[in-house]
Parts: sequence; structure tokens; C-alpha cells
Amino acid sequence: MSEEKRGFFSRLKAGLAKTRDNIVSGVDSIFNGYSEIDDDFYEEIEETLIMGDLGIQTTTKILEDLRRRVKEERIKNPAQCRETLIESIRAQMDLGENAYDFEKQPSVVLVIGVNGVGKTTSIGKLAGQLRDDGKRVILAAADTFRAAAAEQLVEWANRAGVDIISGREGSDPAAIVYDAVNAARSRRADVLICDTAGRLHNKKNLMEELKKINRVIDREYPDAYKETLVVLDGTTGQNALVQARQFMEAAPITGIILTKMDGTAKGGIAVAIQSELGIPVKYIGVGEKIDDLQKFNADQFVRALFEQAEEKEEKEDE
Repeated sequence: MSEEKRGFFSRLKAGLAKTRDNIVSGVDSIFNGYSEIDDDFYEEIEETLIMGDLGIQTTTKILEDLRRRVKEERIKNPAQCRETLIESIRAQMDLGENAYDFEKQPSVVLVIGVNGVGKTTSIGKLAGQLRDDGKRVILAAADTFRAAAAEQLVEWANRAGVDIISGREGSDPAAIVYDAVNAARSRRADVLICDTAGRLHNKKNLMEELKKINRVIDREYPDAYKETLVVLDGTTGQNALVQARQFMEAAPITGIILTKMDGTAKGGIAVAIQSELGIPVKYIGVGEKIDDLQKFNADQFVRALFEQAEEKEEKEDE
């Protein structure tokens, strides 16, 4: 494991401490408190996972898988279920092989999210990381209805060392995307990241705006790979899931950026989002620094949640 990944894993593990206390301590007490695997045992696990913001639907899937494996593998001792439960949780978070295809070809990334979730910050961090990877990145300040949104994005563009296309506050977002798309083509940019609005209180306007932006991209840059990411605040738990569903009605969401995972007791929402919506969490944020936003790794997340780091890292270092 590289130093950068090891450092992020440590921050992730620290950030999930409250979630770990909320979920894992309860699960472990169940494993240690029961002498046999019965309906009461499963009901206790179910309650603990639901309280940890995994949600009813996701918890049901996990419990069904756990019951099946206990039967198939003829597990008798509740303590032996721990690893099986961990594997069942991990299975709900598969990103698939094509999660980051937008990095491999000229692409346009639309980023949406309501005020306060860390959208502009996430865009800046992502832009900086892509630039560090040798990508030519342009930002489009198309969230023209939120006061100071463009100014914040300009600040992040300067910090990340990337170009930015912006307009006046209140101007047509699609017009800014039009200018940005043409700039991306003429400057041979690898990735154009568009900061778009997230006014869920008026979903019809949001849908029309995003449709107009997508029409501009399809017409002006038909060969570009399109990615649509929604930024969600991990501290809001099940409310983040509700927001994700609403955004799915307004746009073809391809991935989630889950922010503010440091210090929340609701980290289980990362599992619920992927399991219930079928949309992968592609990035996870655990702090304010530019490297505190990283690609989501299901194995790393579950290890951080269940404190398995030491054992696995020792094996990797041998």
C-alpha cells in the first residue's frame, strides 16, 4: 500500500470511528452474546444495521445473504459469522469495472448537488487530482444562481492550477457550458468538469436546465464521454438517500461523491446508497485537504469500518 493510500486509509478509519461505534460494537456484542444462531440472533443484527443507517432494504439483502451462507457453510458458532457478515456487506458495494472510464478519454463531467454538501470543494479537489495525474482540466462555473458560487470555483481553479470558464451571476448555465465545451475542444482538454445547480425545491426547473445543458453537450461535443456525479453529505444519513433518488428523477446519475464522512455516525449510508440505488459511490471525502477526497474502495471502506487494517497490511508487507 502506497504512503498516500495508507495515509488516506488512516483518515478514513479515524473518520468512521463514530460509525464503527454505532454499528460494529453492536454487532460484535451480538456475536459474543449469543451461544447459537437463531431468529433472535438475526433480529438483533438486523436492528443494529438499520440503526447504523444501512436502511431496511439493504439490511434485508445482507441478512438474506448471511442466512444463505450460514446454511450452505454449516456455520454453528455465532462468532464465526463475523467474517461472513463483513463479506456480505462488502458485496453490496461493487463499483464494477468501468467506474472511472471518464478518465480514459475526452469527457464532460456534470456535478450536481444542493447547497452545503461540499459540491464546489469536491470539484476543486477532483480537478487538482486529475491535473496531478497529467490530465488537462477545464472547469465550467455553470451554477449561476447561487451567490458567490463562481467566485468559490475560481478560487479552487487557481488552487488546482486549471482553467475555468465562467459568466455573470444569473446568466444562462447552458450558455456557459457551450463556451466551456468549445474551450475544451479547442484546448484539447481531457476532462471538462461543469458545476451545475442543484435546486431540488424546484425539480422541474432543475430537470429542464440539465436537459438543456445535455443538449448543448450532445450537439457541440458528441464524441465526449459523459459522466454525471451527484454530491451528497454523508452526515445526513437516510436524507442523502432521499436526495439521490430525487436527483435520479432529474438526471441520468452515473456516480456519487459522498462528502463529510469524517466524524459522522451515519457512515453506513455508503452501503445503502450503492445497494438500493444501483449507483456506485465513486469518491469519498473525509476532510478539507485536497487529498481528503479519494476514489471509493469497497474493500478499504469495510476494512476501515471493521478495523481489519493491521492484519491485512501485515500480510501485504510480508
